[in-house]
Amino acid sequence: MAFAAPAIGSTLFSRVFRPFSTSSPFFFSLTSESASRNMSDATQQATLAAGCFWGVEHLFRKNFGNGKGVLDAKVGYCGGSTASPSYRAVCTGETGHAEAVQLTFDPSVVSYRTLLEFFYRMHDPTTKDRQGPDVGTQYRSVVFTHGDEQESIAKDVSDKVSQEWYKQPLTTLIVPAGQWWDAEEYHQLYLTKNPTGYECPAHFVRNFPPLSA
Repeated sequence: MAFAAPAIGSTLFSRVFRPFSTSSPFFFSLTSESASRNMSDATQQATLAAGCFWGVEHLFRKNFGNGKGVLDAKVGYCGGSTASPSYRAVCTGETGHAEAVQLTFDPSVVSYRTLLEFFYRMHDPTTKDRQGPDVGTQYRSVVFTHGDEQESIAKDVSDKVSQEWYKQPLTTLIVPAGQWWDAEEYHQLYLTKNPTGYECPAHFVRNFPPLSA
């Protein structure tokens, strides 16, 4: 899915040129328009990068959508220095952006801590600038925090995940969220529109015991 040599070829081609269909029976129920009607002033945002954003968005919707706390999820670019980056530009690694997902969630239904624990279950935070065959800084693992409280929770969860789950240091960065840029429309809800589309093999839910309190 990237211009880097290990990810060139059919993966990149499928990400850029694969046509999509809206025939999925779940398409309309998962759109941003329907989710936005459920939002309130009490909602919060979580911005996370864990490799190819198609699979990240899809797994969060699957596990926390439909009344389980996540009201909307959109894919885009964060952490870079270039204004209005395109997907092709981000894939060069020269803009500094990571492919990311921005979640809008109801903290009365699902906590930020729970979302972070799932984030660490659904990707490999021990591989620097890489998830599976996707290689490049745009695939780095990052928690982009919104405020001091999120930063504190992110550091606590990350420390416990490192010690109790992966038993080694994590490569995940914890940094303040900067400017967010929505990805192009064809990237949004990609795996809902294209159920057979590319999904990073590193994106699956790992079976870990609960973290210590």
